[in-house]
Amino acid sequence: MATPHNQAKVGEIAKNVLMPGDPLRAKFIAETFLTNVRLVNSVRNMLAFTGEYKGQEITVMASGMGMPSIGIYSYELYSQYGVENIIRVGSAGSYAEDLDIYDVVLAKSAWSESSFAKTQNGYDKDTTYPSEELNEKIEKAAERLNMPIHLRTIHSSDVFYTEKSIYKEIRDKHDCACVEMESFALFHNAKVLGKNAACLLTISDSFTSEKKTTAEERQTAFVNMMKIALETFC
Repeated sequence: MATPHNQAKVGEIAKNVLMPGDPLRAKFIAETFLTNVRLVNSVRNMLAFTGEYKGQEITVMASGMGMPSIGIYSYELYSQYGVENIIRVGSAGSYAEDLDIYDVVLAKSAWSESSFAKTQNGYDKDTTYPSEELNEKIEKAAERLNMPIHLRTIHSSDVFYTEKSIYKEIRDKHDCACVEMESFALFHNAKVLGKNAACLLTISDSFTSEKKTTAEERQTAFVNMMKIALETFC
């Protein structure tokens, strides 16, 4: 049965889902890596594709930007479509001098100032966590591919444009190595619904240097992260 945000029928979405923020990144992953690909959702242009990777059925679906957006789509995937595992594959800004452009980060926790979890079910802590089992599978996949990853705490922010830069304070107080805008909510939904979630991020820009990537590169060039996520399900 479709939801107000997803036209896919039950059975058209796989148990394992890769979830980039950008619909065009979802399209790129599906067209580049999957076979027998079919478009299963286009509501609000939040594209979702189901196909096969090395014989395993996988869905790639965009989440949009921010916790309210991924909160809707991931909750529906878990609760309405029987999804068991979601790996977010996104971009992040580095807070740490040892994280360079294109480095891949695996979140070991997500710290946030967001009220998402408290509003959702009363959870009043400022940190949520990925599935340990799924993270272990990701680490093993990265090792098989000989692709280095950095296991770090990340900052999930509610605000992209801030009038006051406090990244050093957040980095130093909460040990956050980079910033993105979705994983705190994703991890919380997975916990609430008894499912699994993880987050792989590619560093797209830095708060400690002038380095940054283009919009096109963020859509198509983060292939190591994509390959690691796909191999996790093999």
